Amino acid sequence: MIDPIALASIGGAVALIAGLVGSAIGIAIAASGGLATLSEDPRQFKNVLLLASLPMTQSFYGLIVLILVLTSVLPNIPAEGSAGTVALGVSLIAAFAFGFSAVYQGMVCASGIAMLPKTGGKILTSSMMLAVFVELIAVLALVFTIMAFTLLGLM
Repeated sequence: MIDPIALASIGGAVALIAGLVGSAIGIAIAASGGLATLSEDPRQFKNVLLLASLPMTQSFYGLIVLILVLTSVLPNIPAEGSAGTVALGVSLIAAFAFGFSAVYQGMVCASGIAMLPKTGGKILTSSMMLAVFVELIAVLALVFTIMAFTLLGLM
């Protein structure tokens, strides 16, 4: 039998890894589009920087899940039973949401970045609002993770 504490710890680590990898990919997608935009209109640097940085937040969500697992979940896991497997499962759900949300948010931001020169930067607010919708999936995953850990008595 695998140690429940090890399973829960792996889940927290995977949530952080997925947030980091997804953020790196999302930022790379948006920043790649930003380079083309900046070659066309260097005055859009602040807007490009803002939009390209949005997928970074999923890294913080992954870190929050890992911290919750290490500080709140692990002390409450019984030595026997399926609590470690449950914590792993909950963390994996969050991990998928963080990773995919960051990548697709990068795609939305890249589209907004591409339109900055054509609109004179006026598309910035609309682009941010649309990117926030994708971000909401990661936020919901974080909230659901906290709720699940609490309802399962792991926090």
